[in-house]
Amino acid sequence: MAEAAAVVAQMIAEATKACGTIVKVEPEAFAQLLTKTENPLVIYSEGGLISTNHQYLTSYKGFAFFTKADEPISLPSGAEVIVAEKIWIPG
Repeated sequence: MAEAAAVVAQMIAEATKACGTIVKVEPEAFAQLLTKTENPLVIYSEGGLISTNHQYLTSYKGFAFFTKADEPISLPSGAEVIVAEKIWIPG
C-alpha cells in the first residue's frame, strides 16, 4: 500500500515539473500582454458546464499566461490561434 502511495506521489511531482509555471491573469491584462509580442501564439478553448466561457493560453518571456473570460477577447490581427478541445490548468 505504501509503495502505491509513493508511486502516485512521484507521478504528481513529475506532472508538476512538466507543467512549469502558469500565471493566471485577468482578461484585460491578457489582452494587454498580447500587444507586447508580434504575431503571438494563442491557444483557445471554450469551456463551462452551465454557461460558456472562453479560455486563452499564451507564452511570454518563458512564462505561460492563462485567462478565462465570459466574452471573447479581441485578439491582435497577427495572432496565430490554435483551437484546443480543452485547456487543463493544474490546481
